[in-house]
Amino acid sequence: MQRELWTTKGLRTLARGDALYKGRHGGDVWARDSAYHQGTVWPWLLGPFVTAYVKVNGGSAEAREIARGWVRAFSQAMREECLGQVSEVADGDAPHAWGGCVAQAWSVAELLRCYVEDAREDCGRETS
Repeated sequence: MQRELWTTKGLRTLARGDALYKGRHGGDVWARDSAYHQGTVWPWLLGPFVTAYVKVNGGSAEAREIARGWVRAFSQAMREECLGQVSEVADGDAPHAWGGCVAQAWSVAELLRCYVEDAREDCGRETS
């Protein structure tokens, strides 16, 4: 799944090799709506992916470090696009241009959730 769906901006909704794949989320309303689930990248999907990745890898320090890197990659977008926000979607094809609304609450929420619950260095350790 990682090889087919993962991008630096989130997960694609369909693998590039699928005949129905659309690599760009653009054009008129019909074109954009037709691409939403045919390859468009959704940043919020990174949250469940990080959770699964860390669990599949036994919650290891290495898996959490990789997950932190994925989440931290969004810090640039949160400074350059809409301050402190992440856009709704991105193109499935590189360079994965942002699209949709510029501030999507569930994208930001999932990035924060997976960082706190799955990626932090102190995850899995008792704190006092």
